Amino acid sequence: MTKLSVTVPEAVQLTGIGRSSLYKLFSEGKIIPRKSGKRTLVLVEDLKRYVENLPAAS
Repeated sequence: MTKLSVTVPEAVQLTGIGRSSLYKLFSEGKIIPRKSGKRTLVLVEDLKRYVENLPAAS
């Protein structure tokens, strides 16, 4: 079974995006964090969509 969401440290490891950059994406509304109690979760689908839409390296 694949995960639907991951914690912030898992999102950093999964995407290679730094923690502070991830929080900046949250504040810009580019990735929407979810809350479950005190835990901040990020939907894996949102991370995948963001990374897939990054411009290609030249």
